[in-house]
Amino acid sequence: MNPVFKGYLRLARPANLPTAAADILAGVAISGLFMGTSLNNVWDTIRLVDLLLLIFSSVFLYAAGVVLNDVFDHKLDKIERPERPIPSGLISVKSAAIFGGVLMNLGVLSAFLVSSVCGIIAFSLGLAILLYDALGKHHSFFGPLNMGVCRGLNLLLGIAILGNFSNWGYFVFPVVYIAAITLISRGEVHGKNKSHILFAGGLYSSVILGIIVLFSISNLNLLESIPFLLLFAFLVFRPLFRAYKENSPQNIKKAVMAGVISIIVLDATLAVGFSYWWVGLITLLLLPLSIFLSKLFAVT
Repeated sequence: MNPVFKGYLRLARPANLPTAAADILAGVAISGLFMGTSLNNVWDTIRLVDLLLLIFSSVFLYAAGVVLNDVFDHKLDKIERPERPIPSGLISVKSAAIFGGVLMNLGVLSAFLVSSVCGIIAFSLGLAILLYDALGKHHSFFGPLNMGVCRGLNLLLGIAILGNFSNWGYFVFPVVYIAAITLISRGEVHGKNKSHILFAGGLYSSVILGIIVLFSISNLNLLESIPFLLLFAFLVFRPLFRAYKENSPQNIKKAVMAGVISIIVLDATLAVGFSYWWVGLITLLLLPLSIFLSKLFAVT
């Protein structure tokens, strides 16, 4: 593979991109699009083109966010992560900035092709991404919240496919969850973040408990979602316990990687709750893809 082309791929964090697609599938399920749809006639019933456009929009916006994050961080990365494409000199700051800008515009445009509402959400997501990359990540409280809002808007982008926002409140789950991961990542370079890990563990628990409670009182598919929820808990808490026990940068990085990838399982859980087991299974199939890509490209 051409080194420069691989450098651009590294900037876009390919292993993370399936998680963006999973957000859309969960959001579409929450919108009610899959209800009344059997596995046999799913492609005749759902808005396949709109669904694909929103997936492309989400993936482009996510990729833009991580690319531009490296653009804003290129001076710091010369010290902490000199092997990355920009500080190593493989890709110039200007080229990376153009790449990120093109991806962001493609993401917003794809959403506008679905509807003006989706386009406005995508545009708002783009602004939230830029705010985080430029300013938010430097603030101990606002940064994790800002990052969480980005992921919540991504879920909302899928919910907006039918223009029905009766279940928009579920966007709070990715907000809280991603805020927790962002807190954990604060120790990725130097370690020593046990207090953040404890707080993040509490946020993880609140997400799981919140889903159980809301699924129960809303008469959603709680029973079918339990296996997905148990898998989610196993995947996120196991590396978190290890990172707390041995609070090294290496273990913290593994906890962050597990958290990022495991949002696919969280999305699958939400998808099952609002639709059928097979929608959750389709969403869950993005997990092995993300794990495979994580062996080839860095997640953080």
